[in-house]
Amino acid sequence: MDLDKLMSKHLTRAFDPTKTIPEETLQQLLKFLRSTPSSTNIQPNHFYVIATAEGKEHLVANLGERFQDNGGKILNSSHTIILTTRADLPESHIKEVFDKETADGRFADPAKRALWQSMTRDFLNLRNYGYKDLNHWMEKQTYMALGMTMMAAAELGVEAMPLEGFDPTSVDKAFKIRETGHTTTVLLALGYPDLTRVYTDPISRFEPDRLFTFA
Repeated sequence: MDLDKLMSKHLTRAFDPTKTIPEETLQQLLKFLRSTPSSTNIQPNHFYVIATAEGKEHLVANLGERFQDNGGKILNSSHTIILTTRADLPESHIKEVFDKETADGRFADPAKRALWQSMTRDFLNLRNYGYKDLNHWMEKQTYMALGMTMMAAAELGVEAMPLEGFDPTSVDKAFKIRETGHTTTVLLALGYPDLTRVYTDPISRFEPDRLFTFA
């Protein structure tokens, strides 16, 4: 990965609608997205991969009136992913995580597995009843997946555009997301840049002494 190149580029704000991500590249990216970590391995997400013209038009029609400026970005993208997060954390989901870990052999030692599950439950109870920030905490896991996937996209030569300009209630309803126990958190449009609309202005960031404190 060329970090200097990444640090000197703007995020793409316009896609070339004639270019589509090859299926092999898309599958690599989705495989990476599936592998992104989450605290306590809670995996609170479901991802809707919008690839067809009909799917993108349906999403754009349900962004909400004030967010129609984002419509063209989605329509011109190769794919757009709706990243959703669980609205709550029922026992059934926790059990599903534990059962999958057991099936995958994550903890071969039963004592270590029991300790892990106990520690996980204790931490989740702290989030739910102590800090009372369970939903916000789960959304943090979603944004971690978002950021890591954007970096993976860059490594694969794909442009990634995060979008928060949408009405989550409308998107949830359009794709029946709340029926799954999730709600829309953020969108990620993917594709290749429209080379006639590439920003060439310098990147502007605070100086290091404004940003870093060493102790």
